Amino acid sequence: MTSVQAPPRRWVSLAGICSAAGIVWLAFSDFGVAIPRIADEFGTDLSPLQWANNAFSLVTGALVIAAGKFGDLFGRRLMLQLGSLLLAGFSVLAALAPSVEWLIVGRGLMGVGAALVLPASLALIPPEFSGRAEITAFGIWQAVAWGGLSLGPAIGGGLTDGLGWRWLFWINLPLAAVSVAVVRLTTPESRDTAVSRHVDWWGLATIASAVFALLYALTEGPVLGWASPPVLALFGATLALAAAWYQIERRSRAPLVDLRLFRLRAYNGALTANLTMNVTFAGLSFVLVLWLQNALGYDPVRAGMLLLPATVGVFAFIPLGGKLDATVGGRLPSVAGLTVAAAGLVVLGLLGTGGTLWPLALALFVIGLGLGLVSTPVANTAVGEVPGHLAGTAAGVFKMSSMLGGALGVAILTALARGLTSADAASAFAAANLGPAEIAEAKQALVNSSTFQQAIAALPAEDRRGVADAVTEAFTFGVAGTMIATAVLTAVAAVAVLLLWPAGSRRRGGRA
Repeated sequence: MTSVQAPPRRWVSLAGICSAAGIVWLAFSDFGVAIPRIADEFGTDLSPLQWANNAFSLVTGALVIAAGKFGDLFGRRLMLQLGSLLLAGFSVLAALAPSVEWLIVGRGLMGVGAALVLPASLALIPPEFSGRAEITAFGIWQAVAWGGLSLGPAIGGGLTDGLGWRWLFWINLPLAAVSVAVVRLTTPESRDTAVSRHVDWWGLATIASAVFALLYALTEGPVLGWASPPVLALFGATLALAAAWYQIERRSRAPLVDLRLFRLRAYNGALTANLTMNVTFAGLSFVLVLWLQNALGYDPVRAGMLLLPATVGVFAFIPLGGKLDATVGGRLPSVAGLTVAAAGLVVLGLLGTGGTLWPLALALFVIGLGLGLVSTPVANTAVGEVPGHLAGTAAGVFKMSSMLGGALGVAILTALARGLTSADAASAFAAANLGPAEIAEAKQALVNSSTFQQAIAALPAEDRRGVADAVTEAFTFGVAGTMIATAVLTAVAAVAVLLLWPAGSRRRGGRA
């Protein structure tokens, strides 16, 4: 692997690298808060807008492994710059979208640029840093990533409420220009000169198709029914394509992913922890923003601001996670962090529409503490402790677990919340003698604040308050139940990481 050390400028270089990654995470998290406003403008419901939200992470997750390989081949700095420019360019398409369909296309194409940025931004760190300086650099990268995820709803809410939702995309242009300029001037190129120039196109096609089929099934399952033939066919296709990808990689002379990576138990533990925390945070952020706006009536700015305690928690414990990683290895802080996050999710399960929001703030702060503990150790293990010639590919797989986890979190938690909400609201709708069309309107109200008011206004006067309260309480019940289920999932994942990650695994020392 070729690289040029430039210690006097490496912290400036890190700022440029992290800025590029921060734009990706901001784009990933700032869209959900604008969904009610976009739904009002385009007159649509949750399903197509969920696709607009998922399109970005779906494309990124499908391509990020190949992008890591391209970084190994052609240069990681080049891939980061190219990705930043593509993300900014396709942001223009999304900003000018005249319909939901064009918005989906724009968000999806932005994911191509994001896929190039993420593995390159991680793989550029080891050539410039090592030892404790490398741990610090990975900690800063993770702080920026979680800052983008956590602050995204607040920033998105402010832009949506102030300048309009289209500025969620216009803002990417100046941010990308600055990061590209800094990286160009300060970051040395890094690539693996010994790696095969062959690109495993069949491996790329099968893994991308498998991810697409899985996300399509999770998105359409609540709409078409989980037992419907199209959804079952998509799940079957996911399994078949994943099996085909495994066989292709096993037999390829230059595989897209060197399967020897998965013989590293610590790497597997880090991937599991990373997938879990992205499922948890992306899913709860998406669902909570909808609940805060539609059940409690907050505007986008306040809804986004109410998620900020998670950011405070993340920033508070990221340094502690790095220190523990340096002294006792990544296993302990990763397991402890997931356990703490699970405890915070249990508190979220006590949500209600009345009283103070302090329990919400406390729960999000505790979840943030857990995520802060996990973040640096998993990044250090997944990227900093693999052989140098696999750095790009390892970073690609690691970031695929992040983006796929985020998309899975949105899809699974949304589907669960919708299912629990519909079940709880059914009796109230029946008691109000609503017809099928009115019931459909009331359910649509859960994701579209304007339609909520219209649906309630269309009911007989004597039924309006009761049905409105029933829908709100049902939504709250659905969200609370979803948080409890996510807490159980996170706790199970903590046990899995404990078993996967070998005890006594520590980072190797090095220069500072």
